[in-house]
Amino acid sequence: MPTVTLNQLLYLEFLAPSAQRGHLGSIPTIGSHLLPPASSVTAYRTFATASNLKPARAIQNPRTKGDGTPMLISLSPRASTRLSNIITTDKNPNLALRVSIESGGCHGFQYLMDLTDLGESPATAEDTVFEGDKGAKVVIDEASLELLSGSTIDYTMELIGSQFKVTGIPGATSSCGCGTSFDIKI
Repeated sequence: MPTVTLNQLLYLEFLAPSAQRGHLGSIPTIGSHLLPPASSVTAYRTFATASNLKPARAIQNPRTKGDGTPMLISLSPRASTRLSNIITTDKNPNLALRVSIESGGCHGFQYLMDLTDLGESPATAEDTVFEGDKGAKVVIDEASLELLSGSTIDYTMELIGSQFKVTGIPGATSSCGCGTSFDIKI
C-alpha cells in the first residue's frame, strides 16, 4: 500500500498546531482516500483532551468563585493557533476573541463570539482577559464567565464551515445541533 507522509499532505495550519507535524508517521492510502493508522487517529483525537489542556492565564481582572477558586477557561491548541494566525495576518496584536452569553437560542442560553480590537475598545472592569499560547487573547464579561468557567474555547472545521466553539461547559445539560445554544443547570 503506498504511503504519504503527513508533511506531503495539504496541511491546514489552523486545524492542528505545527508542532504536531511529523509526529503521526506515514499515512496509508487506498486510491485517493487517505487512511491514517490507528495511532494517528488516536493522536489527533486525544490532542485537545481535557487532560492535556492547561488553563489560560487571566491577565486582566481575574475572578474567583464563592469558594475562592479561580474562574478559568482553557484554549485548545487549535484555537490558540488560529487566533495567533489572525493576529499575525491582520498585523494587530490587540485583537482578541470576545465571548458572551445571552438568554435565547433553542435551549435557553447562547454564546456569541466576535473579534474585538482591545486598542480601540479596551476591556472594562466587568471583563476578564485571558491569554493562551502564542499570544491568543479571549475576553469574557463577568456574568458570562460565571457560566463558562471550566470550559474550553476550541476551533473546529466541519462540513458547515470553520468556527470557534465553546466546549465542556460545566453544568450544561443539553445543547442544540449547531452547538451555540445550550441549557444549563444553575
